[in-house]
Amino acid sequence: MSGRTTLAITGALGHIGSALVRTLPTRLGAELVLIDDLSTQRYCSLFDLPPGCIFHEADVTCDPLEPLFEGVDAVVHLAALTDAPRSFERRAETERVNLGGTRRVAEAAAKVGAGLVFPSSTSVYGTQADVVDEACRPDELAPQSPYAEIKLSEERALAALAEASGLEHVVCRFGTIFGFSPGMRFHTAVNKFCWQATFGHPLTVWRTALGQKRPYLDLRDAVAAVAHIVERRLFDGRVYNVLTANHTVHDVVEAIRATVPDVMVELVDARIMNQLSYDVCDARIRSAGFTPSGDLTTGVGETLRRLAAAGGHGRS
Repeated sequence: MSGRTTLAITGALGHIGSALVRTLPTRLGAELVLIDDLSTQRYCSLFDLPPGCIFHEADVTCDPLEPLFEGVDAVVHLAALTDAPRSFERRAETERVNLGGTRRVAEAAAKVGAGLVFPSSTSVYGTQADVVDEACRPDELAPQSPYAEIKLSEERALAALAEASGLEHVVCRFGTIFGFSPGMRFHTAVNKFCWQATFGHPLTVWRTALGQKRPYLDLRDAVAAVAHIVERRLFDGRVYNVLTANHTVHDVVEAIRATVPDVMVELVDARIMNQLSYDVCDARIRSAGFTPSGDLTTGVGETLRRLAAAGGHGRS
């Protein structure tokens, strides 16, 4: 590869990764090393890749990583099991893949001198406060699922490794992702709702959740935030909340209703169910020069229109 910026992306074929690989070559003039174990079979994410992308089938939990990271400026670590509800029934596997994989990726990045972008999750918060930020009290970090608990463990593991080995890294606590990409998944709330609405099914909403406010992140803002961090070399070891806006589930339903006016809502009980409602503050990342520009209704509308092309109920 040439002297251009070179990035490695683990989990490169997934929801966020497949959007990054179609944006960063142009925005950053970057060459990309794409790493994925193909366990989710998102082969379609490999179609029509931009120039400067090299794909490697590899598992971050067991395969050699240093040779893949050699010469890269930064690693964006997205490889993970991401289904929070299912993490209750497969906690040990989630810990093995997510925490174990993150440690191996971070150790390899430190050895080759690459910066590390680690997308964590705002689901690590479990506060009764109206507003929460990265400097919150320890008791305001009360994850509501094994997935979120393990994310917090990964954050702590990175901080310890930075202390021990000088790893340069940044932690991004992403809000719930919405928006289209070739490798998008449909088990997260907004995308699942879009699928249900498109094909004429009622939106299954947790009974206690309709009025709860939580952070959401437009996929385009997630990609822009990663690009901003790499451009600024913002590997300062800090935690940054990254979100487009805080919304209630009712807001999400109304955003879908803007495209599918007759969508129905069915209230259901679920294991992940609590009375918590809070705003996440993103002042820290904004003070670092990043301003989100996404929009819930626009992002949801794009997903609905693309799904409608398959002949769904939400066709417009």
